[in-house]
Amino acid sequence: MTPATYARLIRFLQEELAISASSLALALRHVEQDPGPLPMVLWQYGLVTLEQLDQIYDWLEQA
Repeated sequence: MTPATYARLIRFLQEELAISASSLALALRHVEQDPGPLPMVLWQYGLVTLEQLDQIYDWLEQA
């Protein structure tokens, strides 16, 4: 994922799915320590619902 796409993903998560900055920070810290896909980390920590996870992957397909 390019840096520009990554930045747009973060903006999508905050603006469209209303994921809080603190939730994103938690997930990003985890991804730094144990690399994995950010959407899955958000879901594993209960920060997004399964429906939101689907929305994220739909958005990624179009990005």
